[in-house]
Amino acid sequence: MTLDEIKDAFGFFDSWEDKYRFIIDLGKSQESLPESDRNEHNLIRGCQSQVWLVADYDSSSNTMTLRIDSDAHIVRGLSAIVLACYDGQTPDAIIAHDMDALFAELSLLEHLSPTRGNGLRAMVSRIRELAHQHQ
Repeated sequence: MTLDEIKDAFGFFDSWEDKYRFIIDLGKSQESLPESDRNEHNLIRGCQSQVWLVADYDSSSNTMTLRIDSDAHIVRGLSAIVLACYDGQTPDAIIAHDMDALFAELSLLEHLSPTRGNGLRAMVSRIRELAHQHQ
């Protein structure tokens, strides 16, 4: 799904229970990483659940391809939102994107537990860190 489609869907639902279900469904639609990528090197620190990030940089197009997986459906869904913003973008675009503004627009952090919110921030921080390496 595109970011605009995700925003539209969030606007469609009245209750946070429905929005949670939507986020979980987003997670179910995500491709799983192969076991070989579910390793210590790709593990994101600071997440309550196990979350793995694989990032590839294509110097010819100056873009980053991202894949994220988790052992928790809600986190997989949250990663789908992050991927809708960042996957296929240039390092500069990733760094310039105000993810906090998106989270505020969707009221995500207000409706997540503090540990889930910290994990979401850790995911974004790791992606931005990798983007800085390719600037």
